[in-house]
Amino acid sequence: MSTLLYSLGRWSYNRPWRVLVGWLLLLAIAGSSAAVFMKGTDNSFSIPGSESQEGLELLSRSFPSASGASATLIVGAADGDNITEAPYDQLISDAIVDLESVDGVAAVADPFDGLIDGTIADDESAAIVTVQLDGDATSVSSATTSALTDIAAELRETLPEGANAAMGGELFAAAIPALSLIEAVGVLIALFVLIVTFRSFAVAWFPLVSALIGVGLAISLILVSTAFASVSSTTPMLAIMLGLAVGIDYALFIVARHQDQVREGIDPEESVARATGTAGSAVVFAGITVLIALIGLSFAGIPFLTTMGVAAAVAVAIAVVVAVTLTPALLGFSKGRVVGWGFAKKKPAQPTEDDEEQTVVAHTPPKSNRWVMLVTKHPLVTTIAVIVGLGVMAVPASSLALALPNAGVQPTSSEARQAYDLTAETFGPGANGPLIMTGTIVTSTDPLGLMDDLATEIEAIPGVKEVALSTPNETADTGLIQIIPETAPDAPETAELVRTLRDQHDRLLEEYGVDLKVTGFTAVGIDVSDRLGAALVPFGIFVVGLSLILLMIVFRSIWVPLMAAGGYLLSVAASFGVVAAVFEWGWFADALHVAKVGPIISFMPILLMGVLFGLAMDYQVFLVSRMREDYVHAVRAPGGAADRKTALGAVRSGFTASARVVTAAAVIMFAVFVAFVPEGDSSIKPIALGLAAGIAIDAFLVRMTLIPALMALLGEKSWWIPRWLDKALPHFDIEGEAVQRELELANWPEPNTSAAVVGENVAVHADGGNRNGEVTLFAGATFRVEPGSALVVTGDARAGRAFALAVAGRITPDQGLLRVGGHLLPGRAAWVRAHVGVALLSTAEHPVKELRSALAGNTRTVVIEAPEVLEGAERDQAAAVLRDAIERASERGAALTVVTVSRAEGPALSLLAEARFSDVASIGLTQHPSPTPSTAEVNA
Repeated sequence: MSTLLYSLGRWSYNRPWRVLVGWLLLLAIAGSSAAVFMKGTDNSFSIPGSESQEGLELLSRSFPSASGASATLIVGAADGDNITEAPYDQLISDAIVDLESVDGVAAVADPFDGLIDGTIADDESAAIVTVQLDGDATSVSSATTSALTDIAAELRETLPEGANAAMGGELFAAAIPALSLIEAVGVLIALFVLIVTFRSFAVAWFPLVSALIGVGLAISLILVSTAFASVSSTTPMLAIMLGLAVGIDYALFIVARHQDQVREGIDPEESVARATGTAGSAVVFAGITVLIALIGLSFAGIPFLTTMGVAAAVAVAIAVVVAVTLTPALLGFSKGRVVGWGFAKKKPAQPTEDDEEQTVVAHTPPKSNRWVMLVTKHPLVTTIAVIVGLGVMAVPASSLALALPNAGVQPTSSEARQAYDLTAETFGPGANGPLIMTGTIVTSTDPLGLMDDLATEIEAIPGVKEVALSTPNETADTGLIQIIPETAPDAPETAELVRTLRDQHDRLLEEYGVDLKVTGFTAVGIDVSDRLGAALVPFGIFVVGLSLILLMIVFRSIWVPLMAAGGYLLSVAASFGVVAAVFEWGWFADALHVAKVGPIISFMPILLMGVLFGLAMDYQVFLVSRMREDYVHAVRAPGGAADRKTALGAVRSGFTASARVVTAAAVIMFAVFVAFVPEGDSSIKPIALGLAAGIAIDAFLVRMTLIPALMALLGEKSWWIPRWLDKALPHFDIEGEAVQRELELANWPEPNTSAAVVGENVAVHADGGNRNGEVTLFAGATFRVEPGSALVVTGDARAGRAFALAVAGRITPDQGLLRVGGHLLPGRAAWVRAHVGVALLSTAEHPVKELRSALAGNTRTVVIEAPEVLEGAERDQAAAVLRDAIERASERGAALTVVTVSRAEGPALSLLAEARFSDVASIGLTQHPSPTPSTAEVNA
């Protein structure tokens, strides 16, 4: 990965206009497609397989007039007036006529009809007109919605002074989030932080430009997807938040690494390549963790949340790709003008002819950061203080309640909120969230009597205020019961009532023979909240387990991942506590413009856990990987030792080297997220606040305080890992170790080597399969093959196959240096695998066909294992295949190089001679026998 990014960074740096125009062209195409194809967002929520969803499906089949979305027009009389008297009765009747004429309206319930209970307030001060629409809320056109609000506005103007009318209900329950100028403040703060960090106006714009282009492309693609899938209105806003935050941060890491390298005197082109290969590798890793966590939101099994996670993941993926391509290109415009203020340039101490005109930047190693010195000087006190402090912050999380948003959380200036409040005031809070029970009654001989009996049963259940309607449909095969709860739709008591009603299912089925299901907009919201709450624990196990595995792969340690996972859980709990304190306890609610204190949006906890996981691992990697790098260098240095003093020094130096960039990244993310809180949509507010609090807590209290303190307490034990686990875990080049190795070995075996294959002290080990551990298949292999020549390698079958696979880039050598086709292994293994053929003849059913396949395409080097299996005609055919490959390579101006591996020289030399190879060298593999097993192991 790092070597690929190294080459990509150099390519982008040298072609800045091509890369920039390419991304702008993609943005223009996506934006144009969005303008043509987008169909708008969808605020409907459903859970396949849930009782509420099954109930809605039954209504759509048997009670279509009651299955669509609904709206309510509430009319409140002036103080002392009676809503049933003139002029109210006539004005309401006229409004009903107007409502019935609106296209898309299926039915309008007249509050004065008398067939429906609960439409006139007990004190006759208000009336509710229920408007039933065709289709669900997503299929209602904007023209229909506008017509409904216009009729309500006209009615308001004609009512007596002091009276009021407002249009609300399910159709208007969710507001469409929109950006405001406050969100732009977050971007401006991010720009200011970038200017301070880089000490340069020009460089500070690069991460911002990269992020904005990435966000624009992501949002355009999301809007295009609305033509093919259902996307909630919260999704684009979430993608903007995440895309901006991670887009700026990812570009920041690359630019900061480049700037530091240029200040140290590295050529700008080489520096961009290195920064993309090193910091870019960490960016890719961090992006992958965020992607996995976001896609993991599908754990809940809720379609709209899965779509939201995938859409946000697309925004993050685009941010990663833009960061590793467009950022180097933008740096290509600036060339070497990235040093920043306060860094004077000077001539090299001993200039040479080649670098006489080159300038380098004076660079003094920074002193240890004061904060990390304080933290690591008193690690036990620091650890206790942070854990206790975060524990206290998490206390409000115990009262966290979840619910889907309704009109009650909209600003008081909203007409839907006014209708909600007026309904709650005059009819009781339950009138804003009626429940529906429905079931098949086809076996009943007295449908009307049955529905009356069921209504009587339901009204007797605690928590039910009244049954507003209990009726069969026109064909008398399905019954519908509309229930008005005593409490608000987002109250815990209403959720408990839904569970109580469902508990009556078996009794009512046995007594009345009706299979009743509880459904409706409120019941769907309760089911969504319950499903999300139940998914938190398995999702948390998935995220924490994933973090342990990923960090063990990166840091080759047991304790570092455990500390990181524990810190993540503390951050999540504390951020939940902050959200609960504001949105449920009401702390600073007015200052943050919280319209209504109460339950938070259902998917906030699982969404926050997923996003914060990726960002927390991001900071963990950038901070601790530098500590690990310094620790390894200190241990390997002359006189170095793996002791507590060395480990403590690495914690301090690694923190000092990376704290500036991590601090800037955290401040930028905090600014972007917190900007969505004051004027954000009610659905976005708790998510934005939770992410802002989580970033601040995790970056500054956990990663930059708790983790260094714990590592100081553990000392060198921080980097302990069982040997067997270290061998079992795959390797991920997180900090560009392959790039560093290539740079260090750029002149090995000599600059611009002509050798096709060259190795020095190459060794491959394998698991011994017993308690004595690994065995060495071969060691000390040193060889060199020029283009057009051949090498014969002899050794036993297992060692020979291991050698063949190592040279062909299929397995990684455990020791030594190996370069094939000018590419150093294992860093360039992908290139080697694509350009070096390997013919494993010992296991091939048709050896000649296997050899021909290995030589297909433009192969310049081929590795042949076990040529001794070729006899007679097969050997002649194989030699002919090699001769044809030599001729094809010659026509391309190249030369074919052959490496053969066999148990004896004779068959290999014979094959090469028939193929007319004149320059042939031979080596024998130094083999080590397997350790002698014990008697017990043999018996076993």
